[in-house]
Amino acid sequence: MRLIAVLISFTLALAHPASAFDTNARAAWVYDLGTDTVLMSKEADIPLPPASMSKLMTLNMLFEALRDGRVTLDTRFPVSTRSKQMGGSTMFLNETDRPTVEELIQGIIVLSGNDACVAVAEGLGGTEDNFARLMNDRARALGMNNSTFANASGWPNPNHRMSMQDLGVLAVRLIEEFPEYYGYFGQLEFPYDGRAPQNRFNRNPLLKLGIGADGLKTGHTQEAGYGLVGSATQGTRRIVFVISGLTSEAERAQEAERIVGWAFRQFAETTIGEVGQEFARAPVWMGDETEIGLVANEPISVLLPGTQLGQIDATVVYTSPLEAPITQGDVIAELVVERDDLPAARLPLVADRSVKRGGIAPRLRSAFVVLKDRISGDGSDPAAVTQ
Repeated sequence: MRLIAVLISFTLALAHPASAFDTNARAAWVYDLGTDTVLMSKEADIPLPPASMSKLMTLNMLFEALRDGRVTLDTRFPVSTRSKQMGGSTMFLNETDRPTVEELIQGIIVLSGNDACVAVAEGLGGTEDNFARLMNDRARALGMNNSTFANASGWPNPNHRMSMQDLGVLAVRLIEEFPEYYGYFGQLEFPYDGRAPQNRFNRNPLLKLGIGADGLKTGHTQEAGYGLVGSATQGTRRIVFVISGLTSEAERAQEAERIVGWAFRQFAETTIGEVGQEFARAPVWMGDETEIGLVANEPISVLLPGTQLGQIDATVVYTSPLEAPITQGDVIAELVVERDDLPAARLPLVADRSVKRGGIAPRLRSAFVVLKDRISGDGSDPAAVTQ
């Protein structure tokens, strides 16, 4: 058996050149959702104080409870003395309140209410400490290995840490898994019961700029600096980004807007293959046919930087020969597209038809080919071959 790499090329032109980009943020992670492409990763796997951005994990726990039927949007939670005494951003809850789950969601997202987070934690976990343990267990299950939680609100604690990548992965989860609740992240204000009208506005500086921003959460403490978990759509693309460690609200707003502009303007999603398009042919062993087409089972698009003008190099990689039986639509190869300053894109290719296991004649023919390869030395070790 040999690993075969078939080199192919595409010629295309992008409309705009890319420029070098860096961010003033201490740590950052920028991601193109549709093409599963990380556009920037700056100290993104380092656990850092997340401030109120970690409220996204509290919301995830609440959304999961809604999905599982443990609560509804109309479920009312009590407010404890502990919740009322929370400082910082608040909904101004008191012990006589019985806010609904929907009100608490808006209180957390729009008002960044620390008291709302404690009410949710106690409502779902009994105590905030127990809820933090549940958050940690869930984080491990979701693969968020650089996150630990000590509370529900992001209140400063040396044991409360998240990496920017974990925050980004969590944001993607909220977008993809809970579209029915995602609209709350774009809500501009929430005047809960007419209390503290000066605190009714969403702190996300991008929501009013007309750049497609629709979420998700700001954060600030003295230790963490100013941060933002953001997302925006333009055309068919959506980006998710996380920045942290900025020095002021103004710098956070400017840097977030700059990242959105860079992510949309300096990269282009380009279609390089249509459904059923054949990229290569591969030999079949022991089948009633001797070769098979390697095709796209859906339109193949890649995100390319603006520097990548002209010819694009790609490689079709598969293990040869492919052994029958093969079912039409089986993933049997991948298209590897090289990109400037980005990881290679790896896209699946499938069999264009089914191939049954052959009778005695194909088997004898295949055995003869294998014997010849062994005698010549061609099949002794897997090797990369360019054709």
